Amino acid sequence: MAETVDPVDGIIDAALPHVAFDGWTEKTFLGASADSGVDPVVARGLFPRGAVDVALAFHRRADRRMAEALGDADMGAMRHGEKVALAIRIRLGEVEGHKEAVRRAAALFALPRHAADGLAAMWGTADLIWRTLGDTSEDINWYTKRATLSVVYSSAALYWLGDGSPGHADTMAFIDRRIDDVMRFEKFKAAARSNPAVQPLLALTDRLARRIKRPGRNRFAGMPGSLGRQG
Repeated sequence: MAETVDPVDGIIDAALPHVAFDGWTEKTFLGASADSGVDPVVARGLFPRGAVDVALAFHRRADRRMAEALGDADMGAMRHGEKVALAIRIRLGEVEGHKEAVRRAAALFALPRHAADGLAAMWGTADLIWRTLGDTSEDINWYTKRATLSVVYSSAALYWLGDGSPGHADTMAFIDRRIDDVMRFEKFKAAARSNPAVQPLLALTDRLARRIKRPGRNRFAGMPGSLGRQG
């Protein structure tokens, strides 16, 4: 018996060869729908905006595969920053061989009309990484961790797109440098807390920060942090 292919995966896989020539366009979407054998009405129902939604589905699929691989990884002896760096490496590895599709997606989501989709996709990637790593933040740290990682991941992805070094060694070193930068900043903040001159200010900001809570699943449905739960 032939294996049943999920229509979403079928259309994503069928779209990738077209993207290299036509980008994430309606032409690509129509070609992918035809090549996948999915009924055009069903395809449009799955991807109402056509190729834009296929590009987002491609991104989310790589996120899910990253989370599965990261969940199976042996990270017992790793420091916190090393775990985050590993997650970014795995995520980039999930789209290895599809650089042009990622490049075209970056151009697509740089357009003003799709910029919100691109930002939400990056936030969803960061959120899923943190949840997979067991993040339990409940206050403002929930937001700052995801915002910081969104920037680190997006900069690493852009560097990776232009990296021709063997095994993307330059990208791996770039990731380590960015993570080190973040960790040094965290150490700086921790050291600042022991400085009597700034303790009163930090006490005030801490009180304000404690009032900020992570979004709930129901009340804040649709917020960026919930994107990683889709699909």
